[in-house]
Amino acid sequence: MGWTGGYGLWALVILACATLAGCVPVASPTPPATPAGHKQASLIPLPSPRLKSEISLEEALLRRRSVRSYQAQPLTLAEVSQLFWAAQGITDPRGFRTAPSAGALYPLEVYLVAGQVEGIESGVYRYRPASHGLEAVVAGDKRLALYQAALFQEAVRTAPAVIVLTAVYSRTTGKYGERGIRYVHMEAGHAGQNILLQAVALDLGAVVIGAFYDEQVRQALGIPAAEQPLYIVPVGRR
Repeated sequence: MGWTGGYGLWALVILACATLAGCVPVASPTPPATPAGHKQASLIPLPSPRLKSEISLEEALLRRRSVRSYQAQPLTLAEVSQLFWAAQGITDPRGFRTAPSAGALYPLEVYLVAGQVEGIESGVYRYRPASHGLEAVVAGDKRLALYQAALFQEAVRTAPAVIVLTAVYSRTTGKYGERGIRYVHMEAGHAGQNILLQAVALDLGAVVIGAFYDEQVRQALGIPAAEQPLYIVPVGRR
């Protein structure tokens, strides 16, 4: 190919980039749309997450244990911020997050069931990764309803805060088909472990719970039918 042919090729590349409004990497995630049933509400900004701690990753792995009993003390908003950032916080200008996601499609939604959290009212809040804030979903302490939905597991009732992971499967299955269900479950495991290790780094106790009635969890949290509850994670002081 001579110089003229090469010039023509580069012209096609430039034209294609201009048409696409810039050469954006294929893997760059598209922020998930607001699920049906949710209204965009004013956000409660969370404190910026800290990026260093006094505990190493290796020590956090060594100390990680399921903790089901908690002191009757509230969590701080800074602690909640850190836990939610660990679960699904954005760590890259392109929108990538703390937990890996197949195709960067991010099917997970993360909720806070706040009973005793300093700085916010009791209620259910949805985490918004893009703004690192909380969106109010349901007012009032819903720990008792969640405790009943979770087969009366005491940790859910007594923890000052409970994190709930749900999934919108269609975000992933739309690209990967039925195998996308497996990818969603892998991602929930990644996010759950991040929460547990972050809890250790904050000197908090946590446990993951998978035994619950799905529809009762939906009703307690006020979430739409398109979202499938996957994990309940009570968190509190050891």
